[in-house]
Amino acid sequence: MASEKVVFIGGGQMAQALAGGAIAAELLHSNDISFVEPNGEQVKVLQAVFPGCAVFNAMQDALHQADLVILSVKPHVLKEISDQLSQLLEARHLVVSIAAGVSLETLQSILKTGRVVRVMPNTPALVGAGASAISADAQIDDSDISRVQTLLEAVGTVVRVPDSLMHAVTGLSGSGPAYIYVMIEALSDGGVAQGLPREVATRLAAQTVLGAAKMVLDSGKHPGQLKDQVTSPGGTTIAAIRTLEKAGVRSAFIEAVASASERSSQLQ
Repeated sequence: MASEKVVFIGGGQMAQALAGGAIAAELLHSNDISFVEPNGEQVKVLQAVFPGCAVFNAMQDALHQADLVILSVKPHVLKEISDQLSQLLEARHLVVSIAAGVSLETLQSILKTGRVVRVMPNTPALVGAGASAISADAQIDDSDISRVQTLLEAVGTVVRVPDSLMHAVTGLSGSGPAYIYVMIEALSDGGVAQGLPREVATRLAAQTVLGAAKMVLDSGKHPGQLKDQVTSPGGTTIAAIRTLEKAGVRSAFIEAVASASERSSQLQ
């Protein structure tokens, strides 16, 4: 991506994560990245974090030199700026949208271009551990998909799914970090209830979740198989799992993903 010029429309956390990841991975230089951000306070943040990047107040000042246009704004903001943006987009621009719930069809319609890739990232991209999904139709060639995938891989793992499954991605990995934070907080509460200091309990809970996730990814084993490996007959773990099953924890997570997915479909 050495010759790529990237502009982020919106300078929030996800834009900063992607820009920072690309710079850290030496995919892009600071002077290859610019932001469009009308909020004065946020402009100061961007200038402090990315001193080599240009920050513009207006889209027309940034798009003329961009190759890749990343729409890192909320869905309602995207719809507000789509008319102006559609008039500024040129044939060379590849547009990447991370707006939750806005389908490829809608994006192509409001932006008046077929060169659109839809992405659903998540906030752990801020620490280089994101999970992102890419969706694009047949008119986007493999080289363009590769450009987007390379950028996203600088901040985590990437999968490609049909646009029809992006609501499910939103419900699972897009909103999923919040579910895990609730889990970590609850595990920490359990430790505190058993006498552990809060700081110790939270650190153990977070590291346990991190370690278990790494075991799944690195081993390639089914989570149920890994669970069985630490579940001795008549032991402490099976007693705990029995309690979780009685409480319907498994079902609660399934329903959480379904609820978030359904809500995502309503945002179109």
